[in-house]
Amino acid sequence: MANDYYANLGVSKTASEEEIKKAYKQLAKKYHPDINKESGAEAKFKEVSEAYAVLSDKQKRSQYDQFGKEGFQQRYSAEDIFRGFDTSQFEDLFSGSIFDALFGGGKRQRKQKGRDLRVSLTITFEEAAFGTKKELKLRKPEHCEACEGTGAEDGELETCESCNGSGQVRKATRTPFGSFMQVGICPQCQGQGKIPEKVCKQCHGEGRVEILKTIKANIPAGVDTGSTLRVPEEGEAGPHGTSSGDLYITVEVEDSDIFKRQENDLYIELPLTFSQAALGCELKVPTLKKEVTVKIPSGTQSGTHIRLKHEGFPDVHGYGPGDLYIIIEVVTPNKLSKEQKELLEKLAKTEEKKSILEKIKEWASRKD
Repeated sequence: MANDYYANLGVSKTASEEEIKKAYKQLAKKYHPDINKESGAEAKFKEVSEAYAVLSDKQKRSQYDQFGKEGFQQRYSAEDIFRGFDTSQFEDLFSGSIFDALFGGGKRQRKQKGRDLRVSLTITFEEAAFGTKKELKLRKPEHCEACEGTGAEDGELETCESCNGSGQVRKATRTPFGSFMQVGICPQCQGQGKIPEKVCKQCHGEGRVEILKTIKANIPAGVDTGSTLRVPEEGEAGPHGTSSGDLYITVEVEDSDIFKRQENDLYIELPLTFSQAALGCELKVPTLKKEVTVKIPSGTQSGTHIRLKHEGFPDVHGYGPGDLYIIIEVVTPNKLSKEQKELLEKLAKTEEKKSILEKIKEWASRKD
């Protein structure tokens, strides 16, 4: 199948949630390995399920649209992609056996993991340009220190009677397509296969307690509003000592008082007087790092762009900075002193007299 989630489901990039769900339901029914025994059906089932797991989630779909499949998979592991994948709406087709097909059902036990957390962080324009380090204070579940996350008072665990230590429970279900064996995590031991002999008094057997934690996050240079950063294992701690989820930080960058940003290029408006534009001059112009001297040629027109290479915003992926564009704005004074007015009147007398039509044609030819 194509290396594109939309193509895998056979939908357009503007497809609605309902269209995506309908397309997946048809393809999943077609390729589910419990129904389709042809070679390659299982691989195709996993491909369409991965596509649906991403495109049915607004956050993941936005990240995929922004970065493409390669860039998306650098930010999300396979486990991240399927975390939160809602199979309940398809139980009429597979009776809960979607994950059995995706992950092998009873062939191996899938460990639980703590939930991911998502926060927003506002930073200044300068912090986005040069990178920064931030401390975030979050109240979230962390592994209980008293029992080291086991949930047992002295760390003593016994075999769970509900699943006989397997961590899984099985249930046979009949559907119009035949009988299916549904394998799920044991609700008694949460898939661990063991339960505490004596419950920890600090966490009441949960293996985790809620605390206020300070998390240090490195913000790379070049981020923009909407960028999402992943901090591994700083989400919620998993129950009974299982691994923590991840923390996802969505960045919002404040506007600059000087620069306008378009991707990695920067734009700055430089006001000139009539004499500076007509005669030419040298002016110091701010860049992200320092002031640089820029030569303004004589006869420069309002709207002229002067490009300074590699003086723009750094690329967050390290591909090199953008450019800085200086936009010239010739300012007409609102008020003139007596001396200025006399000088301009003298200048006006020296100017070539032409009709309005001639001036319009001359100006049009200059632009061409």
